Amino acid sequence: MQTPFTELVGCSVPIQQAPMGTVSTPDLAVAVADAGGVGTVSALGLRPEALLRLLDGMRGRSSGVLAANVVTPDVDEALLTDVAKRVRLVDFFWFDPSPRLVEVAHRAGALVGWQVGSVAEARAAVDAGCDVVTVQGVEAGGHVRGSEPLLPLLREVLDAVEVPVLAAGGITDGRSFAEVMAAGAAGARIGTRFLATTESGASPAYKQAVVDAADDSTVVTDAFAVCPLCATSPRARVLRAAVDRLAELDDDVVGTVSMGGARVPVPRGSGLPPVTGAEGHLDAMAMYAGAGVGAVTDVRPAAEVVAELMAELERWQPARGQSAPP
Repeated sequence: MQTPFTELVGCSVPIQQAPMGTVSTPDLAVAVADAGGVGTVSALGLRPEALLRLLDGMRGRSSGVLAANVVTPDVDEALLTDVAKRVRLVDFFWFDPSPRLVEVAHRAGALVGWQVGSVAEARAAVDAGCDVVTVQGVEAGGHVRGSEPLLPLLREVLDAVEVPVLAAGGITDGRSFAEVMAAGAAGARIGTRFLATTESGASPAYKQAVVDAADDSTVVTDAFAVCPLCATSPRARVLRAAVDRLAELDDDVVGTVSMGGARVPVPRGSGLPPVTGAEGHLDAMAMYAGAGVGAVTDVRPAAEVVAELMAELERWQPARGQSAPP
């Protein structure tokens, strides 16, 4: 299926796997890229040499389209250049669009995307030189930039910019995928559905909690505000059960995770999600999930998720510009 996004970046299906920090493993990104989408990893928390080794390894495993996500404005320009040489798309989020960083990535040969939460931010991203804009609705899991529902915001942004626009937030099945495509999106950025895959870095308990959750099981909260992004805006959508469980505990430390070969504590209210190998009160950690979590009913390989989404899109998708079937 061809759209302005697929034609621009060179993928064969209009899906970008959302960056989800440590949940977005190289295995997950490679699997999505091999299935025809855009596989994404996050640079947050990785030492420069480790990040470049990771990207080199991924590039050696896949001929598909890969992206790297950057969420800090003070990224070193030399590192950004090295990252941009290794991926097709450099993906920014959480801070104001920067013409300087866009230019650095462009000079190194990468396309640039920016995830935004408002029309003004979308315009700023295009003015900064971005090739792609991702519109994040308030339904999105994880850190939420704006406060508007996806579909109205998507339509407003489509009227305001002329670059390919991806939609993000609550897209977990073919029906929600078809809705944003019918509204004019050039593709979808999907996180929660890829969290519940065999390749993701989420712990088995986290994956099962997502599978078991209903559509009304998430909430935007500041309960997990011990993280770099939350220093500027402590708003993230998580499973409500994790917020409730955290409130029941008096512990200053809720568990541990493995980092750099050592066990490190997870403080109360930490933004670290329960990844593979996490120990302790996993149900009181930051279980990020989007508002469409109720449509996620199993854990399966990422390639099967891509194939299923595309098959469902064909079934649900009406003519472009019309609403999806009721």
